[in-house]
Amino acid sequence: MANVRIPQPLRNLTGDKSTVTADGDTLSGLIVNLEAAYPGIRERLLDDGGELRRFVNVYVNGDDVRFIDGLDTALKESDEVSIVPAVAGGC
Repeated sequence: MANVRIPQPLRNLTGDKSTVTADGDTLSGLIVNLEAAYPGIRERLLDDGGELRRFVNVYVNGDDVRFIDGLDTALKESDEVSIVPAVAGGC
C-alpha cells in the first residue's frame, strides 16, 4: 500500500485525514482504489477525459508524475504519493 498525502481541500472526502493508504500498481489503479474508499475523490483529481486535472499536481516520492508516466506511473508498496493543488497568484 502506498501512503497518500491528502491536501486540505480534499480532506472532507477522507474524514479529515491528511494521510491515507491505498493499493495500486499504477497511479491510475491507486485512484480507482481511492475512489472506492473515498467516493468523489476521482472527479476532483481527473477531468471528464480521465486525465489529471490541470490544477492538480501529483508527486510520487517527490517526482512530478507529469514528467514520469502520468497516470501510468508505476507504484511500489512503500511509495509516497502527494496530491498538491496548484496555486495561482502573484504580486
